[in-house]
Amino acid sequence: MRSTHEMDQYGLIAGFYDYVPLYRDRPDQDFYLDAARQAGSPVLEIGSGTGRVLIPIARAGIEITGLDLSPSMLSVCRRRLLAEPDPVRGRVALVEGDMRRFDLGRTFNLATIPFRAFQHLVPVEDQLACLGCIRRHLVPGGTLILDLFNPSLEALTRPVGVEAEDTPEALLPDGRRLSRTFRITSQDRATQANEVELIYHVTHPDGRTERLVHGFTMRYLFRYEAEHLLIRAGFEIAALYGGYDKTPFGASYPGELIFVARKGS
Repeated sequence: MRSTHEMDQYGLIAGFYDYVPLYRDRPDQDFYLDAARQAGSPVLEIGSGTGRVLIPIARAGIEITGLDLSPSMLSVCRRRLLAEPDPVRGRVALVEGDMRRFDLGRTFNLATIPFRAFQHLVPVEDQLACLGCIRRHLVPGGTLILDLFNPSLEALTRPVGVEAEDTPEALLPDGRRLSRTFRITSQDRATQANEVELIYHVTHPDGRTERLVHGFTMRYLFRYEAEHLLIRAGFEIAALYGGYDKTPFGASYPGELIFVARKGS
């Protein structure tokens, strides 16, 4: 068993990230593509990973910069871009960087954090540093889309240390089979932070098995907490959705927690 705690968090699993059904089938691409089309070039995506959202936006003719802390995930994105036509590749810039402190030397019409990367930031100081950095990189009146999970009572009361199934089995192009379980290894109620392990079970064609552990910290935020945080950082709430079809927050439980915020004056 190998853990990613002390290295690039995605180093062990970046190569098959795109084949995990929970990520591969995530219904958010059209939502972000529509937002990017409305905003127009340029767009900034924070936590861009393997390009799951970024590449379709570039295909749509929009200039986009992807920022990610993981060199492994960025490497996968670069390999994926090699299969794209020159005009698509020419619209993409990839930057290895920390969402709390980056300086890209330009401003953007739209910034997005599509898949809860913001929730890896535990101290409020880190959250505000990230939002402040984003605000400085937006044009006047520019838009931020912040995607969080809405913490449900069921999720908050999951037992610590119990391993549970997480996503259906997937077949990788090289014949390996992949399944995943997860567990919460510790909870800190005071800071609203959980230590989480995603456990990847890989079965090779010859029957050999691997167990790869992706461990990380995830902080949960409640609706009004996140709203006040955005306002404190100089944003104005324009919309709050409970799903990628733009259903109002609260229409279903727990639903998503998707903020659309404008850079305030």
